[in-house]
Amino acid sequence: MKNASLFCDGSSRRDFLRVGAASLLGLPLGLPNLLQLQAHGANTSPGKAITSDLNVIYVFLKGGLSTIDTFDLKPDAPSDIRGDFGSIPTNLPGVRVCEHLPRVAKIMDKFSQVRSFTHRNADHGGADHYMLTGHNPTAGFNGGLKPNNQHPAFGSYISHKLGPRGSVPPYVCLPSMHPSGGSAYLGPGAVPFVIEADPSAANFHVPDMAPPLLIDSTRLNARRELLGQVDRFQHSAEVAANSGAKSYSVFSQRAFDLMTSPAAKRAFDLSAESEKLRDAYGRNTLGQSCIMARRMVEAGVRCVTIDHSNWDTHDANFKVLRDELLPKLDMAMSSLFRDLQERGLYEKTLVLVTGEFGRTPKINKNAGRDHWSRCFTVMLGGGGIQGGRVIGKSDKWAEDPAENPFGPEDLAATMFTLLGIDPKSEVHTPDGRPIAIVNGGRVIKELI
Repeated sequence: MKNASLFCDGSSRRDFLRVGAASLLGLPLGLPNLLQLQAHGANTSPGKAITSDLNVIYVFLKGGLSTIDTFDLKPDAPSDIRGDFGSIPTNLPGVRVCEHLPRVAKIMDKFSQVRSFTHRNADHGGADHYMLTGHNPTAGFNGGLKPNNQHPAFGSYISHKLGPRGSVPPYVCLPSMHPSGGSAYLGPGAVPFVIEADPSAANFHVPDMAPPLLIDSTRLNARRELLGQVDRFQHSAEVAANSGAKSYSVFSQRAFDLMTSPAAKRAFDLSAESEKLRDAYGRNTLGQSCIMARRMVEAGVRCVTIDHSNWDTHDANFKVLRDELLPKLDMAMSSLFRDLQERGLYEKTLVLVTGEFGRTPKINKNAGRDHWSRCFTVMLGGGGIQGGRVIGKSDKWAEDPAENPFGPEDLAATMFTLLGIDPKSEVHTPDGRPIAIVNGGRVIKELI
């Protein structure tokens, strides 16, 4: 690929990194802001509170994983469709996988594949939005940034419906937030906490959680007391305190409590993991994001979305997959499922692995594959999913589903049902307009 940091539409994979939730909301979204807004969202959410023990880790392979070269190979197709890769057996009888996924081949019983996944949006922005929200954007959608065409991301629905567990945020995005990863019309109460840092970096730390890692609790408490003195002085100079400021001070206190919470400190301290386990996940952004996601759900975060680039293999598809992308996916995916199993989190954590679409059956003139949303494979495991199943199938060249087509709406219905959220329920826009959280999807019963 000519520039691994750019997608075919010319946008940088980090264009949105500095925008984040704060800029979308028009305010500096520090920890106190986030806590305040999430509490406001929880207090104004209609309906009965829902309890769920299920977690979600969504590994989003931005750009589009070539599933015809990985999980749904076509060895009998002509060479310009079959491609360069051979297949290897897995621990499931009769099921084979790409030769460059040897670790994944050994844990195929831990997840299931939907090989007949399909939708009709082959543009990055729109397809991303569709796969991250379950709603197909209307005409004129522009990369997830046009508010009247946006819907909330899955994580924001989960945050809105279920709320936080303990001191950690309910919805976290890392290493950054995708443009379609926000809360849209659910408002600031359902925005994600964005790590906005690469977990594989040598100096990695979570910006808003830096104090407990770098400053002991005595010094932090001293700073809190100093801030209290300043606040009292300011209050004495004012006749009447603004009620919003009073509210903000409460959430400032909660932010301090979060930063000094032993559980939160452990959750965000990636250095607490053994060197051996971090090596097993892979010392790269995807691998370290996956181990960080495991730490998050272990600490009580309900949904973690990992936005990993760049799978847009228009050029040198086979070289890029073989040398760069598949070794990372192989290590991260296999280690995540094993780690969840060994820690007793597998049954409590639904893991989704997919891109926004697949790649064309026919190889292009640049030895690459282009966008193909008509048929691709989605992987799901843990959290109520029956592992080791192959659901649906593609036709002989993976152009279209041969049977049992499923789409983003069905994925949404299945996930919400497993979480205990009624897929027929509605949320409301700020002006009170009801919108269904799932646009007519059906539960993929074969997975459960």
